[in-house]
Amino acid sequence: MNKIIFFLLLLLSGNLYAQKSSEKLSYHLIKTDPQGKLLPWYDTDPGKSYDHIVNIVWKFWDNMRTDLNGLPYHMNHQVWKKDHNDSRGIGGDQIPMALSSWRLLYAYSGDERLLNNMQFMADYYLSHSLSGADCKWKNIPYPYNTLIYSGIYDGDMVMGKGYTQPDKAGSFGYELINLYKITEKRVYLDAAIAIANSLSEKVEPGDNDHSPLPYRVNALTGEVGVMLIENSYEITYPYTSNWTGTMRLFTDLITLGKGDIASYKKSFQTLLSWMKQYPLKTNKWGPFFEDVGAWSDTQINAVTFAQYILENPDSFDNGKVSARQILDWVYHDLGNSKWEKYGVAVVNEQTAYRVEGNSHTARQGAAELLYAAKTGDIAAKERGIRQLNWATYMVKDDGESTYPNGETWMTDGFGDYIRHYMRAMEAFPGIAPENQDHLVSSTSVIRNIEYKDKSIQYRTFDQISTEILRVRIKPKVVLCGDVKLSESDRSDQNEKWSWKPLKVGGILTIAHQNGNKIAINF
Repeated sequence: MNKIIFFLLLLLSGNLYAQKSSEKLSYHLIKTDPQGKLLPWYDTDPGKSYDHIVNIVWKFWDNMRTDLNGLPYHMNHQVWKKDHNDSRGIGGDQIPMALSSWRLLYAYSGDERLLNNMQFMADYYLSHSLSGADCKWKNIPYPYNTLIYSGIYDGDMVMGKGYTQPDKAGSFGYELINLYKITEKRVYLDAAIAIANSLSEKVEPGDNDHSPLPYRVNALTGEVGVMLIENSYEITYPYTSNWTGTMRLFTDLITLGKGDIASYKKSFQTLLSWMKQYPLKTNKWGPFFEDVGAWSDTQINAVTFAQYILENPDSFDNGKVSARQILDWVYHDLGNSKWEKYGVAVVNEQTAYRVEGNSHTARQGAAELLYAAKTGDIAAKERGIRQLNWATYMVKDDGESTYPNGETWMTDGFGDYIRHYMRAMEAFPGIAPENQDHLVSSTSVIRNIEYKDKSIQYRTFDQISTEILRVRIKPKVVLCGDVKLSESDRSDQNEKWSWKPLKVGGILTIAHQNGNKIAINF
């Protein structure tokens, strides 16, 4: 038997040949393949493991206890405490992150409770967080509840009451548009437009030390945040590179034809030009996290922009090279060699906190898979899978998803965790579990979806859209409205479905232009 055939047999027989180490990684004994490379803890098949992980993590969030003020715990605190309540308010991007993950997980699972939670979070946050009409920065959400049980978000964790983070407002506005596309509730679109208007009118060209919008600002006065520390040393907050969500907010409104289109176009171009001219060249990625007062270059800012580059190649001259440079910068400046003996390139959270992160390593993994899908880089795919495998070990059997130091952050463990597994399956649909049916990718927002034993039915927001599903068997019929789509691999045909068989089941791709209601019958 030649070496290639033998190696393939090992891969196909993963459960039989998996090795269990005596060493633990967070909560589970380490599992490796015959080459000593890390496997997920739940099952040696990544698809089964990732599916199990995202479902139990969501259920933990969904079943989280009601807090002292009657709100779900995750609306008050940034860290989960089993036996008592955390003394801090929410994370700066806690709600937008959850909205981002739940939207992707809903398309994947069809669980209506995800939509219920999304609407509750958005409704409550909109009604309890926005700056007033008398503010210089009006209609902008505050990222933090300075009085934990007040149920009101009114400031910034470091700067205090009255301060906000414009980058988080942009991310929230973008998710509001997606929620509008799902629910058709105009209130979400109107709020997104109001946020976009406030941000757009403040955008300036920026330079090496000032981003087009500041990181922390007093919403009432418009003054950029300044903090005095020992010896009267000042820390100001004029800079961050976390503008991917804001750029998406502007472009989505432009596409919808809603709001001040001319202003959004100008602001988008200013942001994009600045991102290319400065952080992309300097690797000065800047701060993101609400609890850090000092300067810090963060992995989330860098890699989120790398993903944006790969998803929008027409906006960049040599996007694949630029994305690779960003990913390599992370390994150079934030790489962690602690688990390299298991073939895993783990990454640290930020320069001010050089600790390996669960969501950060999972983000790196999803980005590596996206890069591999765009370039055919096999080594990048291998790295990405191992990183996602590593991050599964941070999840307990009950779904509590923790940082490697044992803290259960509402961001890193939930909203900024699940979405990376969803994006990994989007990049490589074959990773999704082979014995289930899941929609893993869509160019349009999925408004509703229902999975049945012999059918899948869903609606997209846009009539023109392409969806990719990992399904158990080849369909018999695919309908767009009442029109039967033809099976075809022709690139010049826009109304069709195609089938790529795998060892079990296959990958179904559906393209449609004249309707948004799809029915798949098996």
